[in-house]
Amino acid sequence: MTDILIVAHTPSANTKAMAEAVLRGTQNEAIGPLATRLLSAADAGADDVQNCRAIVIGTTENFGYMAGLIKDFFERIYYPCLEHTEALPYALYVRAGNDGQGAKTSIERIITGLKWKPMQSPLICQGEYRPEFLEQCEELGMTVAAGLDAGIF
Repeated sequence: MTDILIVAHTPSANTKAMAEAVLRGTQNEAIGPLATRLLSAADAGADDVQNCRAIVIGTTENFGYMAGLIKDFFERIYYPCLEHTEALPYALYVRAGNDGQGAKTSIERIITGLKWKPMQSPLICQGEYRPEFLEQCEELGMTVAAGLDAGIF
């Protein structure tokens, strides 16, 4: 069983670094040891989701929408997970060139159908890439891990 599954679309070095920052946050040594996995959206499947205690979704904003591979991920896992992952704690981060709202909203619609529970408000890293995005992503990972470890989620 994986405690925290991170499913991310990482088409660039920056987005890969962001996903790795989330992973680093989930493995912070101040928080109890948790089994964490980082998978690409193309590699993650329903079994991975059904065998985790919490999930973090990371996407780029593409044409004002979620990345196509994230949409593909949801299409592949939706029905197999529909009645098996209800109340799964989740967090979301979006790497947005614009405002990120289209990507956020489209993912939240799917997650509403899955009946997953948010661990925090989505993190939207918008505009030109900035190094502080890595700090924000690491903090997101730490928040997810600390909440799961403390039994809040």
